[in-house]
Amino acid sequence: MSIPWLVPHAGGLALIALVPLLWAERLASGLGIKRFFWWYYAAFVVFNALTTWWVCKATVGGGIFASLANAMFMAIIFALFRVSKKRFTGALPYIFLAAMWVAWEKFYLEGAQISWPWLTFGNAFARSTRLIQWYEVTGTLGGSLWIWAVNLSLYGIMVAVSNGYWQRWTFKARIASALGTTLLIVGPMAVSSVIYHRYDERSDAGTLDVVMAQSNFDPWQKLRAVPQSEQNAQVTGLFEKELGSRENPSEMALMVLPETFTSDIWIGAETFSPTWRTFSAMTRKYPDVNLLFGASTHKAFHQASKPDILARKTVDDVWYLSYNSAYMTDSTGRTDRTDKSKLVVGTELTPFPKIFVPFDDWLSKILGAPGGLMGRCVPQGYPINLEAREYGSGGEVTRRVQIGVPICYESVYPEWCRGYVTEGATLIAVITNDGWWGDTPGYRQHFSYSRLRAIELRRDIARCANTGISAFIDQRGDVVEQSEWWVPYVMHRHVNLSSRQTFFASHGDIVGRLCTFVFVLMGLALLVRLFIRRK
Repeated sequence: MSIPWLVPHAGGLALIALVPLLWAERLASGLGIKRFFWWYYAAFVVFNALTTWWVCKATVGGGIFASLANAMFMAIIFALFRVSKKRFTGALPYIFLAAMWVAWEKFYLEGAQISWPWLTFGNAFARSTRLIQWYEVTGTLGGSLWIWAVNLSLYGIMVAVSNGYWQRWTFKARIASALGTTLLIVGPMAVSSVIYHRYDERSDAGTLDVVMAQSNFDPWQKLRAVPQSEQNAQVTGLFEKELGSRENPSEMALMVLPETFTSDIWIGAETFSPTWRTFSAMTRKYPDVNLLFGASTHKAFHQASKPDILARKTVDDVWYLSYNSAYMTDSTGRTDRTDKSKLVVGTELTPFPKIFVPFDDWLSKILGAPGGLMGRCVPQGYPINLEAREYGSGGEVTRRVQIGVPICYESVYPEWCRGYVTEGATLIAVITNDGWWGDTPGYRQHFSYSRLRAIELRRDIARCANTGISAFIDQRGDVVEQSEWWVPYVMHRHVNLSSRQTFFASHGDIVGRLCTFVFVLMGLALLVRLFIRRK
């Protein structure tokens, strides 16, 4: 099951990867093996560890915890499936298993405060995008359901052969079973191929000239080894060189820099930031150029009482809150901002703050770590588009382009990115900083998820990374141009803008809602049967 995340174009293996686990469970049940829970828990630990071991490059404790905890959730789902086999008959336990798994993935993607949706089964096709062009209808969880349906169908045929049922079936029954399974495997692939070859890139909302700079500063050394002034000078030099070579200098353009490019901005006092002043001087030279960049920002409060549970104290009566922000500015000096909402637990987010912030404060005092050990960024809570603008001779706005800006980890969440489109985004610009994991599968996996968002929403993706992969991705999920790893890189291209909405963008995750409904109904039925049996 790990191979599709590690090897390009191997997504099809997910369609058979769960059969051995299902078969092992059948043998364990038939042989009456005790404490089998720990066997399949170990299997899920191996799956998580093989696929996301690279998290340990950023945080060893976090990487180990993520593998063990996520595997435990998977094992609990499988344990409930085994319980259901004692009360349900025939195919019902397996329907319960598939529905329960997809419902859990939906909860991870939308409702959980602590979530790790990296290994959502539908993500297995992120590097095999020609197989899943129908994600524009179902979203990623449609892929998860497809994986379960095919694996369970193949497993069902194997059980029928093993038990001798296959031989007792009529010829028509065997043909129907084999043909049905074949269609279940091949049908979605064939539909995807037709959609892919018939799809025409849309530019019904026009095009936009986009210049991206992969700044390539080591995130581990960024603040200490390279002064911010040098970083600013490097990227402004790259941008001005590229802007000076444009065929139409007066054309509206968007410049993009990665997540957390700077950390010297205080909200409400942006003009005092050296980085802001440098960027303002550059944008004043180009009236029709917009600049999008990421920043670690702070907001100060001068008061005696703590303004928010996430606030930290600097000196007496001075508190501050932290944000992971994206700014859009231009020659007018506007300070349009959006903040990251899907925060990384531990490094950016203190979950359940009423419980864990006091604990973090207590622990930091013992260890002598002022400010706490866990991140306390304030989540925005809802998606906000940023706007690129073009101005007329009198300073009036003559054109507006709505741009959705998922910040780093947010690009993993389909419904979150859908929110930008429903609010009018005609382009998705992902800004990220993937260098924390080094040259591992991590940054490649993260990059590939942007290809899924392009298909689900049928939007061009302009992805700007610090040290990972910067790229332009078209509406079919194909990579039009991408950077190399760990090099400064400038990319320049006209991207298509579209205002049309896919079925997924218009209606949301119907597969996840349907599976949740089935899981709840069957879960209630299981509880009733367990209760009746006990009485």
